[in-house]
Amino acid sequence: MHLTLGVTAHVDAGKTTLCEQLLRHAGVLRRCGRVDHGDAFMDDNALERARGITIFCEQADFTLPRADGEPLHVTLMDTPGHVDFAGEMERALSVLDAALLVVSCAEGVQSHTVTLFRMLRARRIPTLIVLSKTDREGADIPRAMAQLARLLSPDCVFMQPQDDAGREALCEELAARDEALMEQHFSGGAAQADYLVAARRAFAARELWPVVACSALTDTGVDGVLDAVAALCETDYAAHADEPFCARVYRVRREGGVRYCYVKTIAGALCARDEVDTPDGRQKVNALCAAQGTKLTPLTCLEAGQTAALAGLTCRPGDVIGAEAGRHAQELTPVMSVQVVPQGALTVQALLAHLRELEEEDPLLTVRAQGDELCVGIMGAVQIEVLGSVLESRFSDHVRFLAPTVMYRETVAAPAVGIGHYEPLRHYAEVWLRLSPGESGSGVTFESRVAPNSLEENWQRLIRQHVFEREHPGVLTGSPITDVRVTLLAGRAHLKHTEGGDFREATCRAIRNALMQAQSVLLEPVVRFELAMPQEALPRVTGELLALGAQLDAPGFDADEATLCGSCTAATFWDYPTRFAATTRGHGRLSARFDRYAPCRNQEEIVAARGYSPLADNANPPGSVFCSHGAGFYVAWDHVREWAHCEVEGV
Repeated sequence: MHLTLGVTAHVDAGKTTLCEQLLRHAGVLRRCGRVDHGDAFMDDNALERARGITIFCEQADFTLPRADGEPLHVTLMDTPGHVDFAGEMERALSVLDAALLVVSCAEGVQSHTVTLFRMLRARRIPTLIVLSKTDREGADIPRAMAQLARLLSPDCVFMQPQDDAGREALCEELAARDEALMEQHFSGGAAQADYLVAARRAFAARELWPVVACSALTDTGVDGVLDAVAALCETDYAAHADEPFCARVYRVRREGGVRYCYVKTIAGALCARDEVDTPDGRQKVNALCAAQGTKLTPLTCLEAGQTAALAGLTCRPGDVIGAEAGRHAQELTPVMSVQVVPQGALTVQALLAHLRELEEEDPLLTVRAQGDELCVGIMGAVQIEVLGSVLESRFSDHVRFLAPTVMYRETVAAPAVGIGHYEPLRHYAEVWLRLSPGESGSGVTFESRVAPNSLEENWQRLIRQHVFEREHPGVLTGSPITDVRVTLLAGRAHLKHTEGGDFREATCRAIRNALMQAQSVLLEPVVRFELAMPQEALPRVTGELLALGAQLDAPGFDADEATLCGSCTAATFWDYPTRFAATTRGHGRLSARFDRYAPCRNQEEIVAARGYSPLADNANPPGSVFCSHGAGFYVAWDHVREWAHCEVEGV
């Protein structure tokens, strides 16, 4: 039986130390490394050892015995706890069968703990909660359990009773979640195995969040964590062994100049040299490797439930390969960006190539190039420092980062029709598109109103592909457009001269042409936040947030704690976490996440400050190319309709 088990936690909760002990007890390590000593097996990257935090998701395999005799083959994934690297953690969540959520028994539930728990619950991942650092001064298991029940779920149940009364209470908790067991429990006919079956069933259904306690540093209770994993976790990948191969890509990295796509097999099997369907077409797998930390060893075949690194594919994190191949966007969205300025002899072109390579590994970087300006999306200040270190260590690039700025988006307030024509010598394509306002959060959508007898379906599919293959910049600030519905109204191809790239040119020019005529609206990101604090801090925090222009919900109260939820523009909320920590004297919890894009309140000021000129953006021309006397010539955007070949009634 194969199980992919993720370990996640708020930063400094003891997650990596626990992973080291789990691997030692499972026989993978002879001795444990330590984060503070810089020799942890799962944090072997130089950046991680220098900063003492997990930055990259690493994994290791081991096997646990089970009571039924079937071994449990575990792939353990140590995920980043720092919120700046939530993208790396989110990609790991997409392939987990179960998770360990580590909570410090001394510090208790912290801000990012709540966020992680909600992500695990939303993704329907069965989760075992580990109370760590029980040896620390101030560690209090009953107090921590009360916090778990109040802040995470009332179904958090401590699974290690210390006396008969505790064992009886645990049996009652398990019986309450299973009708058949309840009858046996009250009749006195329930055996220990019956309670275990009920616990396993409730765990898989996310009706039970089991809690165990340990101290990884002193090696106390670690065997209990492994025993709980072996007893509670089950998967059914064996039932999908004969199905067509299907896997999800969760990571991309380079080792020794070779690009590897890390995948989790959902069904079927795959061997080296096999061909597999990907979002970029059918491709050959040049090599299969098992990952143990950063060490890769060759595999001959990959089974359902296993993870492996595949060489030879051009996939991105989030892609599905094999059956139902497709490309899926990440849920997390960076709301701020920084401009990266090359230093010394480093050219903009070389730096862009290196940033694009890093973007393949972390799509949240969302690299944008406008002329000589290169910008990347960021989740936090620590990520900026790490990015600079990666550029220097991997490519010997020396760069400077400017101050973070908001990642704006643009949309349209009313429908506008754009025409794109591309006809240099021996090329031909014309596209008519209407851009209309879309629902908030809908991104870019596409529909065609062209009959197949007017434009062949293969050309229509190609136009649709070009609409989605890249982000299209707006005309106010050059920010990507969103919440726009693109409708194909007409199109024309030439029997002899049309090639696929011609429709790419025509489609992009049609979108740009429509934007030049549209009433554009600048959008700014809005974050949704949740703050928990001592009640005496509530009035001051409320005043601070109202001064930022935040929209607040009614506060909630629980014991001596107050909870305040609301939304605020990312630009004004960016620096608030530091202020909140000072206001609450470190006794508050804060979680914030991108919520939506909303019209910018100071659009004219931002547009003027950006100084973007759509006509000077040579990479995104709004005009078209027509042909006369055997030569192509450029027609400005406001005269394209006079030269267009198609006719559309009512437009």
